Amino acid sequence: MAEVDVAPTLGSELKDGFKPASAWVAGGIAWLDDIQSFYRERSVIEKEYSAKLNALAKKYFEKKTRKSASLSVGDTPTMTPGSLERVAEPLKQMSVRFEELRKRHAEYAEKLERERDASYADLRKMKGKYDAVCQEVESKRKKTESSFDKAKAQSSFQQQLLDMNNVKNTYLISINVTNKQKEKYYYEYLPEVMDSLQDLSEFRTVKLNGLWTLASQLEANMLQQSSGQVDRLGQEIIRNQPHLDSMMYIRHNMGGFQEPPDKEFEPSPVWHDDGVMVVDEAAKVYLRNLLNKSKGQLGELRREADKKRREVEGLRRVKQRVRDGAEQKDEVAVVSQLFAMQEDLHQVDRKRITVEVETSTITSAVGDVTLGAKNHNFKSQTFKIPTNCDLCGERIWGLSAKGFDCRDCGYTCHSKCEMKVPAECPGEQSKEERKKLKQERQEAANSLLKATGGPPEHVAELPTLGRSDTVTSGTSGYAASSQRSMTGPLSPAEEVPPEVPTATRPTSTGPPPAARKNRVIAPPPAAYISELPGSTPNGSSHGSEQRAKMLTQSTTANPPLPQPAPAGVRVRAGYKEGLVPASYIEPIAASAAPPPAAIAPQHTGQSSYSNSGSSIGTAGKKKGPAVAPRRGAKKLKYVEALYEYAAQSDAEHSMAEGERFVLIKEDSGDGWAEVEKGGVTKSVPANYVQVV
Repeated sequence: MAEVDVAPTLGSELKDGFKPASAWVAGGIAWLDDIQSFYRERSVIEKEYSAKLNALAKKYFEKKTRKSASLSVGDTPTMTPGSLERVAEPLKQMSVRFEELRKRHAEYAEKLERERDASYADLRKMKGKYDAVCQEVESKRKKTESSFDKAKAQSSFQQQLLDMNNVKNTYLISINVTNKQKEKYYYEYLPEVMDSLQDLSEFRTVKLNGLWTLASQLEANMLQQSSGQVDRLGQEIIRNQPHLDSMMYIRHNMGGFQEPPDKEFEPSPVWHDDGVMVVDEAAKVYLRNLLNKSKGQLGELRREADKKRREVEGLRRVKQRVRDGAEQKDEVAVVSQLFAMQEDLHQVDRKRITVEVETSTITSAVGDVTLGAKNHNFKSQTFKIPTNCDLCGERIWGLSAKGFDCRDCGYTCHSKCEMKVPAECPGEQSKEERKKLKQERQEAANSLLKATGGPPEHVAELPTLGRSDTVTSGTSGYAASSQRSMTGPLSPAEEVPPEVPTATRPTSTGPPPAARKNRVIAPPPAAYISELPGSTPNGSSHGSEQRAKMLTQSTTANPPLPQPAPAGVRVRAGYKEGLVPASYIEPIAASAAPPPAAIAPQHTGQSSYSNSGSSIGTAGKKKGPAVAPRRGAKKLKYVEALYEYAAQSDAEHSMAEGERFVLIKEDSGDGWAEVEKGGVTKSVPANYVQVV
């Protein structure tokens, strides 16, 4: 019998040779069917032989049937005709189960290959993204040469350059990750599955040897005359060492293996650059956030990988005890469970490798920039009220706006801005401190927008708002949801304005209107706290209540009441309710508000708006001749300001407490209403006004 000093393995000797090895194992498993067919056919022949022998005995020895039987198989035979089915049936079952396990190996090997190809594809996509952003930088650079607004064009170019640096860094990291995954594929993952395939083949040989031994024992008991031949068969079986099959296959299939070269940085054809990480301050912010995420995951992934590796090693020891006969278990089931555990370990190990390479790549370029960083405690959030990003100052848009907020200091940002936020969290803050920080951050963001000449190109700016836009275009000019029908008769507040003189009207070929600052969200009082039942500001639930106005300022802390002290009167302001001195207020008559007929819109040749909102205002405004409302025109609705409000942009109206406006469009769910004042339609906080 040949001796082997060191048993070779498929994984160590045959790189990237899984498919032919799988076909070789499949051939060995298929051979089991031939062997079981042999024994099955032989058992049929033995049955026929026994029947013929019994018939012959009955024919010549009718009186000695029992003796004839004893001459054939003995008085107490240990094996009856057809007992070799005890060998054939297990062989059939073993063949089916081994083939299933081999297919499992083949599927896993294909999965590994797909993962490798996916890594290459992801890298190609990253390369394409890098080329695209380089192309965009080059385009921005060319615009700076021909743009009229050099400062704005240069600012846009610098912003695009920062984004390109981030994409470049991500591309470099992806290269390292892909190379590491490729190395693991050829030197760990694929060798492991090939070694497992070899183990399956050897296990098949071990089981086959066991069944052959059983068959030889049955043959020895039934065929004592051929015991010498059966002994020699048993000796030949012993010579069939599992590793000899593997070694023979390896020696006949060894060939040259050329490892694919490592991936390297490829500069963009339009932006010639080198493979050095960008380490300026803007890039460090991004790298610090990425490093912080990777470091946070690294420890947990290492612990999980070590745990799964110990589980795999424990199950391997169980498999060896089963093979040695020290433990009674189904070895196929144990191997199947071991293979599933190895798959789980593989998935965790890939994640661990990714974060390790990210961590080492960043720290080798800029060091551990997370030291001393005060990271925000971000949590994914869906903003249901208008909220601005504290980094770029823009609205977090969407019906279900997704973003992040810091659970400690209240910092809010877009999902796309998360990795650009500096690690400067001041720690847990009170409600008042959060409001102050919010205001400071928004002022800084707005200053940045002014310095760069407007919002970034990827942020949709609010359209300019004007009364003419709401009529001539059929939309409000502010929100896409504010479509209005133009088929019915228009109300006085919706009259179409006259044509703007040609000298002042902007044309489609002229320069675009000047960029304006987007409005900053001003939350209504008490931060949108729902009002108590029956206290709605539109008067729907307390129509019988009398209205009054305050004559003298009063406080809740024992005001200096005139003598004698007047009786207190219960009043309601918004959702708040309490007692005030009766002498401090004056009831308002129900007829104090002018009827709609008294504020019918006036038109002149120069007017381009209805002055329904200005009829309550000061005298001196220019008015045209009275125009009777058209038949069928909609009745105007008015709102009254509950609180003072300062406009945050030219898309909003400023309000004084008690000031009235024409209601154009009620709150559609975004917290804002559209009103008209002086013929100009703008937005105001919906909770700052009530219908009158």
